[in-house]
Amino acid sequence: MKSNPIAAISAVLFAFFIQGFCDIVGISSEYAREAFGWSHTMAGLLPSMVFVWFLFVSIPVGIKMNAWGRKNTVLLGMLVTVVGMLVPLIGTSWACIVGYAALGIGNAMLQVSQNALVRNVFSDEKLLTSSITAGQVVKAVSSFCGPFLMLFAVNVLGGGDKAHWYLVFPVLGLITLLSGLWLWLTPIRREPQEPTDVTMGKTLALLGNRTILLLFVGIFFVVGIDVGTNFVSSKVMIDRFGWEVTQAGIAPQVYFICRTVGAFLGVFIMTKVSSVSYFRWNIITCIVVILLLAFCRFSPTLTLALIGAIGFLCSCIFPIIYSMAVRAEPTQGNLISGLMITAVAGGGAVTPFIGFATDRFGNITAGVSVLLVCAAYLTYCAVGVKVRG
Repeated sequence: MKSNPIAAISAVLFAFFIQGFCDIVGISSEYAREAFGWSHTMAGLLPSMVFVWFLFVSIPVGIKMNAWGRKNTVLLGMLVTVVGMLVPLIGTSWACIVGYAALGIGNAMLQVSQNALVRNVFSDEKLLTSSITAGQVVKAVSSFCGPFLMLFAVNVLGGGDKAHWYLVFPVLGLITLLSGLWLWLTPIRREPQEPTDVTMGKTLALLGNRTILLLFVGIFFVVGIDVGTNFVSSKVMIDRFGWEVTQAGIAPQVYFICRTVGAFLGVFIMTKVSSVSYFRWNIITCIVVILLLAFCRFSPTLTLALIGAIGFLCSCIFPIIYSMAVRAEPTQGNLISGLMITAVAGGGAVTPFIGFATDRFGNITAGVSVLLVCAAYLTYCAVGVKVRG
């Protein structure tokens, strides 16, 4: 059956909705902390259980994707997610941790293959950054919906008992199943096969290219800002204004609303201006915003505005860096995808430092300050990395 570009991109873009499920770890970590009596440090390890799998899964998937095909790899990632979302129904702390791990494994497979699958639909390289950014818009909408899904699980499925927060997992599994069926039934042309003599060593050898190495670390830190802000935003409102966890859930929602708006506008802005210039102005402004959030005490409304500003300013950085990496090594699409998505593990690496800093110094300012390290490197990345095209 012949592939229809509109039908194909619709199915592929909706699949980005599943990627956003990882971000539910931000608000759900507060529910888990209360339910299981964990410290902030322990709660900070939950995102690690999701994002650490990007470190171990991404490159092997990038290698095997050549044999499996990009679409089949996406479907396999969805299958892992659907099965894994059933485990937390056991209701124990370890079962929920297994659920987070399955969410991370499935999501790592998705992010490696979905970004690459976009290239099967659009052959025009000029549309690559905008197309992936459009996927990030869908992902951001999913992230925004996360707190609502959590409230639905608690108030409707759990009868109002916060101890039943884990019922959100099967909800995520059902949505993933529907997305997988849609993609499975949609014809998409298969990509040309890349060289088959690929190994882990050859993939890692790409880091010998200084440009690829700098962009790899850039992905690490931009995901660190994303997951870190999602994780710490509700804690800021709880620590500074004494909000309840359910009330503080508005903070990640504001973050994701602004990230969605930023990604949506970025699709159009980057057709008019240089994506690298857009990157530079956004990250410099973001440093100023993080400094204000960390060291200045404002009203709840203005604090939420600062949290949202971080989401807006960082919304397009991931697709910009990813597309820069692909342009740097255009003949190694699958391997570059696997290598770059490995760096998404940065989301799991940053949150334990935020939790530790918060516990160690006894205030949320220390936790927010960790984000400055990420933003500082991205500023260097924006200014110092040059890519043709």
